[in-house]
Amino acid sequence: MSEQLITDLLKQVNYPGFSRDIVSFGLIQETRFEDGQAFVKVEISTADPTLPKVLKGEIENKLIQEESIQGVDIQIIVKKPAVDRSTNAENKESAVLPGVKKIVAIASGKGGVGKSTMAVNLACSIEQILSKDSSAPIKIGLMDCDVYGPSIPLLIGASGQPKALGDNLIAPIESYGIKVMSMGLLVDEETPVVWRGPMVMKTIQQFAANVDWGELDLLLIDLPPGTGDAQLSIAQVMPLDGVVIITTPQKAAVDVARRGARMFEKVNVPILGVIENMSFLLNEESKEKSYLFGKGGGPMTAQALSTAFLGEVPLHEEIRMGGDHGLPIVVSNPDHFASKAITIVAKEILSILN
Repeated sequence: MSEQLITDLLKQVNYPGFSRDIVSFGLIQETRFEDGQAFVKVEISTADPTLPKVLKGEIENKLIQEESIQGVDIQIIVKKPAVDRSTNAENKESAVLPGVKKIVAIASGKGGVGKSTMAVNLACSIEQILSKDSSAPIKIGLMDCDVYGPSIPLLIGASGQPKALGDNLIAPIESYGIKVMSMGLLVDEETPVVWRGPMVMKTIQQFAANVDWGELDLLLIDLPPGTGDAQLSIAQVMPLDGVVIITTPQKAAVDVARRGARMFEKVNVPILGVIENMSFLLNEESKEKSYLFGKGGGPMTAQALSTAFLGEVPLHEEIRMGGDHGLPIVVSNPDHFASKAITIVAKEILSILN
């Protein structure tokens, strides 16, 4: 029996409530095997008092099935969650985004993969889907955390200065029923944002604490590419329910997306799935697909990350034109085949969240 074999056994133990194993979540801090005794040290972040006991029992049951293991010693270290999402009276004042039911980040390893375009269209598509199934008003928010290159206002047609509400709060701008906040709404479009990391982190904290998001069914967060200050700030400040990774088919994008996604595993944020954008160019007369950027990058990325492949979205001029004019394609032309592809992805995300 070796430490590697213990690790292999632990890969068969899923984190309670998830289809992902505790090893891929990065929760195993130490493993040892001495004189027939297996020692495992696990570190988790949870506010659920029952979870450590459940997880410990599942680990013990898995290890004790191995004949060479005579005894087990499981140490579960519980870290207090960075953010308390409780909405009860005593915690409401300190809770971050207490009225938001679900928070999902949209991320990519590299720039130019259409992440912001996808975030805007997903927000509008999810609002359409939920509104059809609910008699109550559906509220979706979109937070643009790409401080240096904020493009969300252009893509969703949001304009105007957010209004001050008092008590150090400002109101988000609404467009197509989506509540939007972006640095692009706070500075002149010709003014560059020349800030170091601490200022970026402070801005993201203010987007969470000083914007009156109100009651939201879902908040989507558009992250800048890479694994820098913005991504770390989001993971520390916001109680993320998961992250969706955007890639294009070519190898350069796939490799960087995979590396970027590993960061979220390190901070215990579930990876909900992978979307392959710009998958193909469709000849609408012959229905022939041209794979300009290669083929299969999205499924390969999902497989490497042990997560779901949410779907592929084609490359089409109307998507680009919609972004240029602030009119998302799922709003302007919901019956377009590209809109239908985005709707399929949106339904997959909602299914996973539910």
